[in-house]
Amino acid sequence: MSGFVEKPEPLQVPGLVHLHTGKVRELYRNEAGDLVMVASDRMSAYDWVLPTEIPDKGRVLTQLSLWWFDRLADLIPNHVISTELPEGAPAEWEGRTLVCRSLRMIPVECVARGYLTGSGLVEYEANRTVCGLALPEGLVDGSELPAPIFTPATKAAVGEHDENVSYEEVARQVGAETAAQLRQSTLAVYSRARDVARDRGIILADTKFEFGHDEAGGLVLADEVLTPDSSRFWPAAEWEPGRAQSSYDKQFVRDWLTSPASGWDRHSEQPPPPLPREVVEATRAKYVEAYELLTGTAW
Repeated sequence: MSGFVEKPEPLQVPGLVHLHTGKVRELYRNEAGDLVMVASDRMSAYDWVLPTEIPDKGRVLTQLSLWWFDRLADLIPNHVISTELPEGAPAEWEGRTLVCRSLRMIPVECVARGYLTGSGLVEYEANRTVCGLALPEGLVDGSELPAPIFTPATKAAVGEHDENVSYEEVARQVGAETAAQLRQSTLAVYSRARDVARDRGIILADTKFEFGHDEAGGLVLADEVLTPDSSRFWPAAEWEPGRAQSSYDKQFVRDWLTSPASGWDRHSEQPPPPLPREVVEATRAKYVEAYELLTGTAW
């Protein structure tokens, strides 16, 4: 089993139609036909949406995405129309709400990797490949790759796990032209962001993007971008290949859930328990630290 431990009831706002409850975001449509995305403070791990929220997390994700969209605008258009609160929306939505263009979303998680870790490391250790791409011998956990690679995945429903697929499979699903555009745009955005992060003492190990097509068929960057939820950020000063790296993300949550202290078996059918206060506070601090280091502004 997996999914929501406690699925929330979405707020009903006059003039907005609720469309979908995601792991982190609530999605609405306004009367103009635009999408209204509201980032909650929910936290997911091991394909579960946990019963404990991380204060300010949704605002950090939203504000950091906006910061990145500004720095990527010359590479690719994005879906943001406005950050103004819809009329009648609760004050709690301030800072976590985006009014966005409605796109035809492409059902592919566009992952770029510049370093070897996670599911890529597991495949590499078995086959010396990642998503079917051959890599040189001698790489270890945390190794920088000779060049960034595009390693797409299928987009899973809440409670299910994304699965890595080959580039050829993406081309079969969405067409050769769109697949080529996805690869080129993913690697261009990753390379820009990697350089920006590096200048701020952060390694962008890997990240995932989502794209859609606008009414004219143009490719548009959507959803969140380059946040601790969608990326692996490592402190550059502590980077040491051959071991797991410290990171600015939900690692405190993962570590506690798999520790004896939680009493939870992630391979069982039981939902995970609530997070203790110290794990919540440490996780919030990491998200805020990533925001402050990248943007150069205090939260």
